[in-house]
Amino acid sequence: MISRIDLRGEALPEGSALRDLLPRAEFDVEAALEKVRPICEDVRHHGAAAVIDYGEKFDGVRVRSLRVPAEELARALDELDPAVRAALEESVRRARLVHREQRRTTHTTRVVPGGTVTEKWIPVGRVGLYVPGGRSVYPSSVVMNVVPAQEAGVEGVAVASPPQKDFGGLPHPTILAACALLGVDEVYAAGGAQAIAMFAYGTLDGAGTDGGAGCAPVDLVTGPGNIYVAAAKRLLKGRIGIDAEAGPTEIAILADSTADPVHVAADLISQAEHDPMAASVLVTDSEELAEATEAELKTQVAASKHVDDRIAPALAGRQSAIVLVRDLADGLKVVDAYGAEHLEVQTADAAAVADRVRNAGAIFVGPWSPVSLGDYCAGSNHVLPTGGCACHSSGLSVQSFLRGVHIVDYTRDALADVAHHVVTLAEAEDLPAHGAAIKARFGWKVPETK
Repeated sequence: MISRIDLRGEALPEGSALRDLLPRAEFDVEAALEKVRPICEDVRHHGAAAVIDYGEKFDGVRVRSLRVPAEELARALDELDPAVRAALEESVRRARLVHREQRRTTHTTRVVPGGTVTEKWIPVGRVGLYVPGGRSVYPSSVVMNVVPAQEAGVEGVAVASPPQKDFGGLPHPTILAACALLGVDEVYAAGGAQAIAMFAYGTLDGAGTDGGAGCAPVDLVTGPGNIYVAAAKRLLKGRIGIDAEAGPTEIAILADSTADPVHVAADLISQAEHDPMAASVLVTDSEELAEATEAELKTQVAASKHVDDRIAPALAGRQSAIVLVRDLADGLKVVDAYGAEHLEVQTADAAAVADRVRNAGAIFVGPWSPVSLGDYCAGSNHVLPTGGCACHSSGLSVQSFLRGVHIVDYTRDALADVAHHVVTLAEAEDLPAHGAAIKARFGWKVPETK
């Protein structure tokens, strides 16, 4: 059901040599690029008509309008199960509490008398938020993308989610309800690479939008998706900003003999049910825990839903394994090399162990902080770096939607005081015109320093 990797022998290798020993899903974005390139070009040249055509081809339904009518958003919220609405409202409340604290403030540094540099944080003007469809429904992704954008002060927020044949070409009604709950009224029935291209190039031709103006281009696209969404993001990066190229979802659990195998197995399965490429990794120095977890997996998987199409292939895939290490110190080296999207620490003194972790998208401390909590109601964001990118990238936050701009304000005296240094450095770089721009302000003579 799940393989083992035994690293209890000689000293662990460093860097890429250690990473190469660890399980990881194959996710070849480069290969997908050539498949999405013509799609993106088609959308660039033919706008909404191309997006609609690809929706029919890939999603099996032809929509009349890409833009979801306002009355459909309102209807979806009105018809939402009250328990689901209450859960979404609590998820939003907690996410707002956390993300509101991430706001940055303008700060001015007085470098010298008469010389200041101010860092001002300006929200992105317009963002496109992608919410995947496919095997599951993700209203939580609406929350995780929209809340930080709103808290950052983004004025233009548009959401795209694939059209669903079962719902007359609209995105899933729970997705629409979540958008309505958050006050997002610009929602498009578009998925895959064509949705990312729609955001990048816009569909201002108006075709297929019931005579409307179409989707205006955005500055930034965020949100998870499949390999074709990731490839489109890579292809269009530069024209648009992106959050990340999200790959298959991952959980790593660092555990010792104090961990409960029932909890560990349940958490591995919870990640495996996302997708057959999902990664579930246990890193432990306890062979007894490894054996008990394997036994629990057999029991719990048998009682689970989505076994044949998701859970079983995910656990049996090359991306999942139980990794045995000599001790927790080696375990920490392994999880840092792995750089998991989600890392659970289920050890004695879990908070102290978690504090030593350097690479993870999000860290879940102890037996009462499972990844599922973070997926919905911890207040944290669940849009996180995958594929080892946690060693250099962060999860989605308010900062993802802000740009820091430096404002330089110097008086004549403040410039005069440093002019000779600027000219000297300009000449050292063989850029004399840079120095001349300073000299011109002082009658072409560099002021003497005081």
